[in-house]
Order: sequence, then C-alpha cells, then structure tokens
Amino acid sequence: MFIWLASYPKSGNTLVRSLLSSYFFSKDGVYNFDLIKNIKQFPNIKLFELIGINIKDETEVVKNYIKAQDFINKENSVQFLKTHSCLFNINGNAFTNLKNSLGVIYIVRDPRNVVTSYANHTNVSIEIAADHLINLHQMGGDLNKSNAEKTKVFTGTWNFNYNSWKSFKSNGRYLLIKYEDLVIRKEEVFLKILKFIHKLKKVKFELNEEKFKKTIISTSFQEMKNLEKKIGFFEAKTNKVTGEKIPFFNLGEKNDWKKILDPKVRKDIEKAFKKEMIELNYL
Repeated sequence: MFIWLASYPKSGNTLVRSLLSSYFFSKDGVYNFDLIKNIKQFPNIKLFELIGINIKDETEVVKNYIKAQDFINKENSVQFLKTHSCLFNINGNAFTNLKNSLGVIYIVRDPRNVVTSYANHTNVSIEIAADHLINLHQMGGDLNKSNAEKTKVFTGTWNFNYNSWKSFKSNGRYLLIKYEDLVIRKEEVFLKILKFIHKLKKVKFELNEEKFKKTIISTSFQEMKNLEKKIGFFEAKTNKVTGEKIPFFNLGEKNDWKKILDPKVRKDIEKAFKKEMIELNYL
C-alpha cells in the first residue's frame, strides 16, 4: 500500500522525501540525491505507457489511475509515493482508493512563500506564479517534452489542493506537516512523521538514534545546496533562455515574503486564501 507524500508544488515535499529516503533507504543515514529516487512520483506518464494506456487520450489516462496504482502496489509492502495532485474525482474517476492508500502526509507552506519559490523554479514572474496558485488547476501535459513536464498533474489551486486531502482525516490516516515547523523544529517534526508511519503500518516504533541524527544533519538546506552545486540535482529545471539549470535549492530560510514579496501580490494571495491561511495560522 502507499503512504502519499502530498503537497502543492514548492511546499517542502523534497525536504520530507529527503528525510525519509535518508532514514529508510540508506545504510548510515547520510543523504545523497540518488536515495530520493526510491520515492516515485505519481502520476507518471511512463507508468501509463508501461501498462498500455494511450497517453494521448487524457480521458483514458485519468480512467486508469487506479489500475496504474494496482500495477505498482505490492502485497504486504508499504511504499511512499510523491504527488502534487489534488485528491480528485473526475467524471467518476477517483485519484486513488483505500485499497491502495494507507494514508497521507500532507505538507503545506505559507502561499506567500510558495509563490516566490514557485516563480524561481518555473522561471516565471511572481505575478504569473501568483495567478497560477490562485487560478491554475493543472500543470504539465506537454507530450513533446522529455522530462516530468510530460505528465499532466491536476494540482487544483493552492487551497483546493490543501483541502482535498483532508478526506483522509476521517479514518485517522492523515498527518498535516507545516513546512515552517519542519524547518524550525526539524527533529521534533520528523520524529512525529516517523511515529505516524509506524502507526499506519501497525508496527512498534523503535528509533535508530544514530541514523536519525545523521539524517537530520545531512539533509540541512546548506548541505543539499552544496551538493547541488557539486553534482547537480535532477529535479532542477532549465532556464529556457540561457539553457542553464535553475538552482533548486535557492533561498531556503531567506525566502521571506515580508522582505521580498510585492504588496499587491501579497494582498491578492491573502484575499484568495483567507479562510485556509487563518485556519493554518498564517494570518
């Protein structure tokens, strides 16, 4: 079964995946970028091709989300799956089901900081990035591309994405993680994540303290930024004008909307997401 690592883009999913892959998939807890490849992304257009779905037919792809999950689901095994998709139901076709899904760890981040990180990552203006958060419902889907942009992802808007995954709350299969808490209290929050995973798996929790400690250290923002400078990071996008890679690990804690966000963009975001931002104590 799958434990979903769900979030709107640029909300901290990479940090959570890095922590989990370092702790569960390394021998010593020391992180490297190859470890994160153990956590696959869904949807992935290559998976649909593998099971014989016509990827040019969007309706057929959506109809076969569950079939694709059945295909990669392994009996008596728990896997992590990353997604930026909202938890949707399109024309009666669900994104997932409880047969395949054990639970979800949902990572949320203040949209006023998401927007600047998103703008840098996608190489668009902050104004366009804000419009995407507020109005755009899907990303990708260009079959002419040879990377992740080939896969269409139904993200929904920032608030729809956040609200949609709450349905897992009703049966105790939902853990909300605020990116800001993870940065400030990394050890405490990651420990909470590990306990939640063991609870879902119904196994006794025993912490490997040495591995835990090395995981925390090796996944610091500066460590990962240095690693990207040294060898590159495969999830970084390319600047369409210069042809150079856009740094994935860009500002980190220096990404502070109070200092860098245009007042008009800030007001637009706060107006659009007022209800959710109050709920999350961002307002």
